[in-house]
Amino acid sequence: MAQSIQHGYLWLQNTSHSIHQWLSLILEGGRQRSIIAPLDGVRALACLSVVAYHLSLVTTHDLPLWDPTQISPLISSIALAGDTGVTLFFILSGFLLFLPYAKALLFDAEWPSLRHFYLRRALRILPAYYVSLLLMVLIYNPEYLHPDHWTRLSLFLTLFMDSFDGTYRQINGPFWSLAVEWQFYLLLPFLALALRSIVRRGPFARRISLLVGGLCLVVAWGVGTRYAGLYLTDNPTATFLVPRPVLNHVMIFVYGTLSRSGLHGKFLEDFGVGMLLSTCFVVSRSIPQEYGFNRLLHRLYPWLWTCGILWLLVMALWKFNHGIPHTVPFFDQFTDIYNTVSEICFSIGYGLCIAAILFGASWLKRPFTWSPLRWLGILSYGLYMWHLKLLEFFTDHVTTYLQTWAPPLLYSLYWLWALAFIVPCMFLLFVLVEKPWIGLGNRLLARKKPQ
Repeated sequence: MAQSIQHGYLWLQNTSHSIHQWLSLILEGGRQRSIIAPLDGVRALACLSVVAYHLSLVTTHDLPLWDPTQISPLISSIALAGDTGVTLFFILSGFLLFLPYAKALLFDAEWPSLRHFYLRRALRILPAYYVSLLLMVLIYNPEYLHPDHWTRLSLFLTLFMDSFDGTYRQINGPFWSLAVEWQFYLLLPFLALALRSIVRRGPFARRISLLVGGLCLVVAWGVGTRYAGLYLTDNPTATFLVPRPVLNHVMIFVYGTLSRSGLHGKFLEDFGVGMLLSTCFVVSRSIPQEYGFNRLLHRLYPWLWTCGILWLLVMALWKFNHGIPHTVPFFDQFTDIYNTVSEICFSIGYGLCIAAILFGASWLKRPFTWSPLRWLGILSYGLYMWHLKLLEFFTDHVTTYLQTWAPPLLYSLYWLWALAFIVPCMFLLFVLVEKPWIGLGNRLLARKKPQ
């Protein structure tokens, strides 16, 4: 009996190891983990927080299982702050995409190829997006195939659906952030060239100062344009330099949709924070670890982590009070400035946590390098695009008929659905669509490299 149990345990262990190796090969392609491997785990948590947020909306509106006003404000605020995972996505994009530019600006490294940058981004983002868009139109919104909807469909095809009321959060709510991401991709090489004109001269210390100053201006531009967009939206007759009809056309592309609930500023403050982190990371990796800058970062990381987490909790409470006034009365006095400064405040909190992970001890990095979490990070693009539609499908076809069940059990069923069905579907999307196009991009870029 004992021998049979031992054989069964060994078989289970070997099978688990084989599955782990297979998934690692499929998802990671056998590549070596880099120093920024923990950011795959951070990306997974960003995606899971958005999933949790939409699940909270589904279970408070579509299928009421709990009332946010009837439980602790802290718990409710955390449950309803998951949409700020999008902020974390934007910071990660700014960090990762600015790395080669930061190296070129500070160390005279080879300037990244504009053609290579756009080719890599297009092949990474567009195929899975277009496949998902086509399927969602066919399944959920076939009216977009009619000629009277072609103009709106063209905005989805060109990734400007965040700029017009008629397409903002239509077809699929999460698509709006893909539009913001894509527009940042279009802007980044030119923004880097503008920084190059003032940074690539003089000694190393001066370059760092100029680059940090330039990126702080990017952050300030993001906050300033958010304030201006909100002001101009609230004051339909106000104008600046040009007639208001002309300004309205400018706002469409600079701020987003003109409705009060729309986007303003294109979230440049989030991308700017990521670019600042990228600059610090490049500087840290280029100088010996015993230098004062690295020693300071290593000493500060517990404080960065603690302050980041506490700051995010405070911001979550402020966000909750803004949505449901007077639940946390302390924040009532700051209501007027919330829409202008909340994005940069959340960005700072997440930025502090990312800095702690990047520059901290191995024990802090280790949870974010756990393979299953990193795999979710690799699948996060598809998971982000599809999770809301599939959660709504589960509500309409399953949980609606189980409302007599206990709320905690129904809530757990949603997460079981996500793990047992949504994640495997996103694995197939990655294998069948994302990975082949990523591989094609890598092959095309390899051919273009000089021998």
